[in-house]
Amino acid sequence: MSNAPRTGLNGAGLNGAPALSIEAMSVRLGRRLLVDNLSVTVEPGAWLSIVGANGAGKSTVLRAVAGLVPHQGSVRLGGVAADTLSGRARARRVAMVAQVPVLPPAMSVASYVLLGRTAHLGPWGRESAGDLVVVAAALARLDAAGLVHRTLATLSGGEAQRVTIARALVQDTPLLLLDEPTSSLDIGHQLEMLDLIDELRQERGLAVLSTMHDLTLAAQYADSLALLYEGQVVAAGPAVTVLTEENLSRYYRARVKVIRDGPTLIVVPVRGQPDRADPVLAPTALAPTAPAPLW
Repeated sequence: MSNAPRTGLNGAGLNGAPALSIEAMSVRLGRRLLVDNLSVTVEPGAWLSIVGANGAGKSTVLRAVAGLVPHQGSVRLGGVAADTLSGRARARRVAMVAQVPVLPPAMSVASYVLLGRTAHLGPWGRESAGDLVVVAAALARLDAAGLVHRTLATLSGGEAQRVTIARALVQDTPLLLLDEPTSSLDIGHQLEMLDLIDELRQERGLAVLSTMHDLTLAAQYADSLALLYEGQVVAAGPAVTVLTEENLSRYYRARVKVIRDGPTLIVVPVRGQPDRADPVLAPTALAPTAPAPLW
């Protein structure tokens, strides 16, 4: 991927501040510790993808940044403490594409995507002609212009995902959170959507924090990866240092091959269960180890 500019958007990166800075974040649900003392930074124009097995805490991190779950520790958006921002101010700094979005079935696609402009509306809360242009442009770039008059109940899973991404894009924030954004898309629309996000990084300095199960796509699009296991970062850095066969066997309990194709990594699952007698997969070997410094 080409290098993205490190310039801010809508106030991100003012005075050199990162688009997102998380320090010592912990999240508990009852007695369960979902995220344990996590610290990461995402600069304007950078893309960090959080990877890890189901239940590792990936989605919880994004939900905490978006203000959807309580947490301990510090979250700063463009250098400003997130907990000091009003809901409207926060919505002008961070947009999120949820893994399971709320889609009112009777609402039209046009009305749903227009909700993304709410934080930018004037004092009377009425959309302008400019807002409608932004919505139309986002739907067109996601190959969803033909859906504009449909109701949400009539959309396929892939169509609904593209519409949800369009709503986040029209929010026009400096930080975009993507929780498994390709899970319902066919391969063509996966690449179209990820290419669009990558273009926006370059055009606007958009910062991206994503979770992705497709490790090959994560390696191709993200600048850096953070591998979570039981809520802790156990490996962090460029894909080549994180997506090793040893790490994936250890923390996913999966048999894989990692293939180098020039600068690209391709992660290929191999049929068959991993050898549980292998000391790499022994329970005592699965405790998180300190990653090399990245942030």
